[in-house]
Parts: sequence; structure tokens; C-alpha cells
Amino acid sequence: MNANLRKTLTIIAIPIALSCSTANSVADANGVNDLTPISENSWNYARARHLVERAGFGDKPINIERLVTMGPRAAVRELVYFQSIPSTLPAFDHSGIHDSGIEPFPASRPAATKLAQDTGEAIGVKVKPKGNRRLQPVVDRFFYWLRSSMLETRRVALWWANRMLITKRPLEEKMTLFWHGHFATNEEKVRDYRKILNQNEVFREYGTGNFKDLLIAVSQDPAMLAFLDAGVNIKGSPNENFAREIMELFTMGVGNYSEQDIREAARAFTGWNYSDLQFVVNTEEHDTSDKTFLGRTGAWDGLDIIDMILEKRVTAEYISGKIYKFFVRENITPQLQKELGATLYSSGYEITPLLEKIFLSKDFYSSASMGTHIKSPVELVISTYKKLGLDIIPGVPDFFDTTKSLGQILLFPPTVAGWAGGRSWITPGLLLARGNFVYDTVFPNINFLPSDRYPENYQIGVVAERLATGADIATATQPEDSYATSASNNMVDRDEEFNTRLGSYRGWRMAIEKVKPIIRTSAQLNLTQMVLAAKCKTSEDAIDYLIKRFFAVPIDQDTKKLIANFLTDQLGTNDIKEASTFSEEALRETFHLLLSLPEYQLG
Repeated sequence: MNANLRKTLTIIAIPIALSCSTANSVADANGVNDLTPISENSWNYARARHLVERAGFGDKPINIERLVTMGPRAAVRELVYFQSIPSTLPAFDHSGIHDSGIEPFPASRPAATKLAQDTGEAIGVKVKPKGNRRLQPVVDRFFYWLRSSMLETRRVALWWANRMLITKRPLEEKMTLFWHGHFATNEEKVRDYRKILNQNEVFREYGTGNFKDLLIAVSQDPAMLAFLDAGVNIKGSPNENFAREIMELFTMGVGNYSEQDIREAARAFTGWNYSDLQFVVNTEEHDTSDKTFLGRTGAWDGLDIIDMILEKRVTAEYISGKIYKFFVRENITPQLQKELGATLYSSGYEITPLLEKIFLSKDFYSSASMGTHIKSPVELVISTYKKLGLDIIPGVPDFFDTTKSLGQILLFPPTVAGWAGGRSWITPGLLLARGNFVYDTVFPNINFLPSDRYPENYQIGVVAERLATGADIATATQPEDSYATSASNNMVDRDEEFNTRLGSYRGWRMAIEKVKPIIRTSAQLNLTQMVLAAKCKTSEDAIDYLIKRFFAVPIDQDTKKLIANFLTDQLGTNDIKEASTFSEEALRETFHLLLSLPEYQLG
């Protein structure tokens, strides 16, 4: 980093306030908790920018200005009732890593080898008739699917990120992101990218429709069934995982049901399972006897439980409250939550009218709401790329690794409760990582190595290196502390049924062969062209324009002046046009400096 830039960063790296005070100059002090619509004459650029930032991922000034001319009602309706806007985004491009022989995929490596021992075949692979490591092909196949599904899931995440970036229907993808955090499942347990992809499509299809339809679709979705152990929820031995989460996290919230209700609901969901990608009800495993749930007794099944949950007004209040916290602000009064819940309940759980009400409300544009949301890593990355005018997610830096370093990995939420969000996104270390993301975007690493082409597991790399230098299998797969470093001292090949380390190495190698590589282009930027097109004449003009384009909150005058002076010093002039033939590097350094400000983390 340039020494002057580092010095300037040190001067302005003040602690982030994380309060609504930063937004007071652009938001109405009145209107807090008021759900009545804003007036046409109060509509302006700041409010239009706020709308598209929250209901989507931000946008370029020219598109925000179009929303200003439309007025608040037309702008909100265009975003919320997006179905009339054609969707021409490409479907996911599968690598072709799956075949029917993989199904049903064993729960573990021991389960795979036991099945092979008992039946002579597992995961579509037969046991070798004789020789050493007769079960090795089964073990190789097991690890192949684990590795390849994980890598393909990373490609699904990138495909989704590109949808967020270029969609003409931003709320569709923003609601998909919301439901992914609400009905959180991850690839590490599901272990099938196809199920994860299909669930993502469910969120997209039902995300702004009817919550009952969405809840049923998710409850019968193979990804959710696999994640919450539907396979072991059977008559006589019910598993309570899904029954607990559907009430605690997905619909009602803690305190609105009893432990007995959980046990009875679990019995009602017995037999719900999946076969590959299809929902099935195994009738012989379903408990048909009477259950007492929420005070009512009958031979209930899973759909009956869902109906009874939705009959409770607290469900509408809980769901509308979570939607509000995601789109508006974390703090919601009980009275406001009841009012929003009444809107959702009276509409029969239609989500779109609720969103329209929120996005038109005075509360949404109040000082308590505007510029007070800490952007999640995904929101930060996507909105930065979108405001830069990119039409593809760069491969350098890597999207998956970037968001991982910031605390969020799409399709890999940490728990069934999703991400904590809010202040958890910001620590001193994470704030520095956010600045590094900007730096890596404008100054791509020329020594970049894609992590999807190199194993994260150190031992896999060690085995590969040893085999490449001539070690036999038994020696190559020894633990580090007992490895014979010389190929001339190789051990006699061990007589064994299989070698797990060898299987892990071969599985990774086969996965790399099959999974399509990610396109590794860096962001195509021209900040000089950007500021010239905006008719910026001076360094001050350029900074003002960049703030208008990228920030949702104002920057104090002293900081603006400091950054403008830095740009002038780097250019050797205050005349942007005069410096246009050599200004790109200085503008990129200044851009990094500007977007490293704490204020940029708020939207």
C-alpha cells in the first residue's frame, strides 16, 4: 500500500458509530413506527437510493434517478410486483458430476464400506473380486462425491451471486437471500448440490408469494428433509429436529408452543422423506394415531400441523417481524409487529402486500431506518460490484473466499438459525477485511491461486506430493510423524481393505477433473472514465460523485476534504481532465481509501 495512503487511512479510521445519527441529514426525523405511506412530494434521490439498496443491492445513479421520476408508489410497485419483468438469466450450468448409482448416498464412509462388504457393491461401485484394497474403489467414490458436490455448490453460489448482480428483478433475489437465512440449510450436511440448488429455486419461486405455499414447499424439500433428519423420523421412534425448528425458527418463535407440542408434531411428520430429489411419504413409517397439538386432538399429519401453526396470529407476527428486521431495522416495537402481523394474517399470508406496505411507509424512510443497516458480506460485495457497473462477478478475488473471510458463505450457513447479522458483521478484524476486499477488487492479486483447484485439507496435498515423488501408497499415506522421507525406504505395501487417506486424495483428484473451473477474470474497471462521464472537473467533484454513487450515508466535510487532498496529491493537480491520461492508479487508491471508511458499511 502507498505510504501516504496508509497514513491517511490511519487518520480517518475512526470507530464506526453504528447509530442512526449518520443518516439524519437524509432521512425524516419524523415517521418512526408510522406505517402510513409517504407523500409524493417527500420523494427524492436519497429515498429512492434507500429503497433500491434495501429491496435490492443498490444501483447506478442513472437507474436511481429513473425511480425518482416515477414517484414512490410506482417505484415500489415496480420492485415488488416484478413478475411482469422478463427474466432472461441463464440456468445453472451443471458439471455433470452426478449419476444415479450414487443414490442413495451413504451417511458416512463406514456406512459405505459396510454396505459394500455386506452386498458386494455401494455407491454404484462393485467390490474388487480379489487383491489388495478390495474396497478402495468404493472409498474413492465416496470421497469423490463429497468433494465434487462441495465444489459444485461453490459454483451454485457464484451462479446465484451473478443473478443478484445483473437481475432486473432485484427483490426476487433479495427475498431468496432472506429465505436462505430463515430456512437455513447447508451443503456440509445435505451433501448434494442438486438439493441445495433446488431449494434455492423454491425460495425464488415462492419467495414473494404465499407463505403457506412456501412453508409446505420447504417442509417437503429434500434439502430440508436431509438437513433435519427426516430419514430417522419414523413411527415408534420420532425424531424431533424438524418439528422443533418449524415452530422455534420457521414460524412461531420461542414461547408459543410446549415441549409436548414438539413431540406430537414430530409424530405427525413421521414418514415424510425423500427419494433422491423427490418428496415421498412412507406410509408404513407414518404414525396414524391421534395426536394432541396446540390443544387440538386428531389423527394429524404434517399438513395438518402446518395449517394449525398458520391459524395462530403469532405466526403472522413472527414472520412479518423477521421480514421487517431484514429490510428495515433490527429494533421493532411490539405494537408495530402486531400491526404488520395483522396485514400478513388478513391477506391469508400473502407476502407481497406486506412488502409493499413496508416499502411505502414513513417508517421505512425515517431517520431510524435510513443508513442504519450494517451490510452483510454478501450485500457489501454484490452492491459494490453493482455500483461499479460490473456485469459479472470477478473470479479474482474469489467470491466464495472473499465472503468467507468477511463471515458469510452462501449455501453454507453456520447453523439452522442462519447468520446472526447486525453488529456481528463488524469487528476490528472484519472491518479491515472489508477494506481488503475493496483493495483486492481494484488491485487484483497477480499471485492469485484459486482455492477451488487446490485442496484445503493439508493431508491431501501431502499425499499427492509424496506419490508424485515416487512413494508407494502405503508410505505416501502415512501420518507426518512416521513418514519415510526417502522413496528408497518405501515400506512393503500393506494388506488392507481400503486406505482412507488414499481415498480422500483420489476423490479430490477426480472431483477436480469433473467439476468445471470458475472463470478467473478480474474486475474490468475504469474509474477515470466513470468520473469523466459524471462531468467531474476537480478532485472535490470526483469525491462528491463517488460518495453519491457508493454511499448511503453522508461523509463529514473534514474527511471529504482529507480524501480529496489525497487524490490531488496523487494526481499532482486538481484538474481531473488534465490528469485523465494517468489518473487511474490514483483514483483506485483513493477509491480504496474511500470505501474503507466505516460509513461504507452502512446501507
